[in-house]
Amino acid sequence: MKKLEERILKEGRALSKEVLKVDSFLNHAVDTKLMYDIGEEFKKYFENHNITKIFTIESSGIAPAVMTAFLMDLPMVTLKKKTSKILNGEVYQTTVHSFTKDSDYELTLSKDYINSNDKVLIIDDFLANGEAAKGAARLVEEAGAKVSGIGIVIEKSFQPGREILEEKGYDICSLARISKLDKDVIEFIEE
Repeated sequence: MKKLEERILKEGRALSKEVLKVDSFLNHAVDTKLMYDIGEEFKKYFENHNITKIFTIESSGIAPAVMTAFLMDLPMVTLKKKTSKILNGEVYQTTVHSFTKDSDYELTLSKDYINSNDKVLIIDDFLANGEAAKGAARLVEEAGAKVSGIGIVIEKSFQPGREILEEKGYDICSLARISKLDKDVIEFIEE
């Protein structure tokens, strides 16, 4: 998605070979017009996948997931990273390792928001090693539902996430695929 790539080049900051800061439009401040365009791209790609629900992981995936769900006229569910007293009882949980924070967390999904007939589109902000997407997919599949696709806003293609997810048979749509990242260097895969 050219518009997203241009925005990354203009406002994104490559802090190292692994860290790209895009908080000025994706996850601290949110450009709602850009999120709408992102939602349109995901809708276009996944509209024939018979999706019944959009899932995302709190918190950076919420903005693109909300717009995608709005444009596809589907319900959206946020998977929780922190256990809550109100979520006790009927939940699915799995442990996920965060690449960015270099720590583990319990990803939680209430059983109230999924059933075995669901065909789920998982939306996330970044794809690096695939841990978050794999965790979300484990919860969906534990419920007996199907992962019908994974939408990624920014993919770090030099890391193994896409390959790992494709080996598991998931259909992935990444809107910006970064081929190289280094201090003040951002390069994209030419599509």
